[in-house]
Amino acid sequence: MVLTLVLVGLAAGVLAGLFGIGGGVLIVPALVYFAAMPIKTATGTSLGALLLPVGLLGAMAYWKAGHIDMRASLLVALGLFFGALVGARIALVMPAAMLQRAFAVFLVAVAVRMFLKA
Repeated sequence: MVLTLVLVGLAAGVLAGLFGIGGGVLIVPALVYFAAMPIKTATGTSLGALLLPVGLLGAMAYWKAGHIDMRASLLVALGLFFGALVGARIALVMPAAMLQRAFAVFLVAVAVRMFLKA
């Protein structure tokens, strides 16, 4: 489970570096599917991982409602920290059109998966 959570963070970090995204697009679905978290806990945990400065107020609301796994948030954050550097380095050497197309394909793939698994 530790490895799964760090890999989720790493993947989100790479995508954050590539496309400026991560939380709702990758972390939440990944925690639901790969870590078997309920959607509310996955959302709260994602905000916990992105806590400062992005999700502080939202994370506090989820924390009060009991929907943050702090250990998982910290492990995802560890992966985000290093993954963002990897993603940024890849994005900086990719042609802009290729990067834009890759982002579009990724969004469609996530949307189709979420739709079919609902």
